Amino acid sequence: MKRIFALLTLALLPISAMAHGPSPQKVEKEVVIKADPAKVWDLIKDFGNMQKWHPAVESDKLETKNDENGDPATYRLLTLKGGGTIYEKLRSADDKDMVLKYEIVEGVLPVTDYYSKISVTAGPGAGETTVTWMGRFYRVYRLNPPIPEGQDDESAINAVTGVYDAGLANLKKVAEGQ
Repeated sequence: MKRIFALLTLALLPISAMAHGPSPQKVEKEVVIKADPAKVWDLIKDFGNMQKWHPAVESDKLETKNDENGDPATYRLLTLKGGGTIYEKLRSADDKDMVLKYEIVEGVLPVTDYYSKISVTAGPGAGETTVTWMGRFYRVYRLNPPIPEGQDDESAINAVTGVYDAGLANLKKVAEGQ
């Protein structure tokens, strides 16, 4: 009987392995800026003005409304220069620790269940700041293969990496006054 059970377990193992769906992904980028942390934090924490420092954002519209739990929440609609929008919900903006947390509700990026955190800390040298931007997410296509082109893990990672690289490079220019 033990032998039959072992054979059945081995036979079903490949089926359960295929049924797991997508894996969580993570992108984390960092930049050192020659500016005071308070100055950099003032740019980042202004949830309604991302266009001041991110080159892909044409405009940013804030709204306050009740979330799915009936609690008041702040949302922003980012209109992108290349077309499309991203609708995001502010989770928190902590002035003491200089950490902004938000999530994407919907948008043009090939991701789902996207959660992000931007942290501002003192940099390695005097008058410098380190900004760390981290995001966790899944690819937009939640089923198993075959995965449609542009909806795979690589596309999701590349899209988020592009957003972070462009944003942090321009944040550095803006904060340093270049």
